[in-house]
Amino acid sequence: MSERSKNRFAGKTVVITGGAAGIGRTTSLAFATEGARVVILDIQGPAAQETLSMIKEAGSVGHFYQTDVSKSDQVERAFDAIRADVGPYDILFNHAGTIIVKPLHDSSEEDYDRLMDINVRSAFLVCRRALPEMVANGGGSVVITASIASELGYALEALYCMSKGAVLQLARTIAVEYREQGIRCNAVCPGFVKTAHGLREIAELDDAGQTWEDGELAATQGRICEPEEVAAAVTFLASDDASFVNGHALYVDNGWYTKG
Repeated sequence: MSERSKNRFAGKTVVITGGAAGIGRTTSLAFATEGARVVILDIQGPAAQETLSMIKEAGSVGHFYQTDVSKSDQVERAFDAIRADVGPYDILFNHAGTIIVKPLHDSSEEDYDRLMDINVRSAFLVCRRALPEMVANGGGSVVITASIASELGYALEALYCMSKGAVLQLARTIAVEYREQGIRCNAVCPGFVKTAHGLREIAELDDAGQTWEDGELAATQGRICEPEEVAAAVTFLASDDASFVNGHALYVDNGWYTKG
C-alpha cells in the first residue's frame, strides 16, 4: 500500500451506522488504518467496545454511541453528542441493516415493519440529520449499503429486496439533490459476504430448499466475498480517489449482477 493510500483519511472523521460487527467492523478498521477518526452508531454495545479496542490498536481514535438508528429520538441524541464531543464529520457510511428470509405469503406486517424500520427508516433518519451538517461543514461523502438485491429479485427475500431497492434509490436521489452543495453519495452493493449475517442468510435459504452451499454460490459469484473486499469498495467511494463518482451503485459480487 502506498503512503498516499495509507493516509487517505488523515484528519477526517467518519460516522458509521452498524459499525460494531461484520462489514461494519471491517470497514471501521479500514478507515481507522488509513487515518480516520471513527464514530460508531450501533445497538450492539459489547461488539462495539471490541471494535473500539481494535481501532485503538490500529493507531486511531474511536467513539461509540449506543443507538437504535430506526428511532428518531435516538438518532437525534446521538448526532447531538457527536457534534458536542467529536465535532464536524466528513464521511457517513450508512450501513445498519438486517434480513428476513421468508416466503412473501408467510410474511407478516410485523416482518415488513421491522425490516423497513431497520433498513430504510434508519437510512432516512440518519441522512436527514447528517446531510445539513455535512453541507454546513463544506460537503463530504456518503456511502449507503445497498445489495445485489437492490435491482435483482430473489425468492424468499421479497421484503429484503424491497428495502434494498429503496436505499439504493435514496443514494441516487441524494447524489442529485446535494451535488451542488458539495455532497457525493454512492451505494455499495455486495453479494454474499463471509459475515455472520451472510452465512445466516445462506443457511436459511438452504434450509428452505435452495442449494447455495451445494453449488449456487459458485455458479453465481464464484466464491464467497470477504468483508475486507467490501470495505475496500466503501473506502474507495468515500475517498478523494472517487472525487467524480456520484450516484453510482458499485457491485461487489464478482460479476453476478452482470451475469444476471
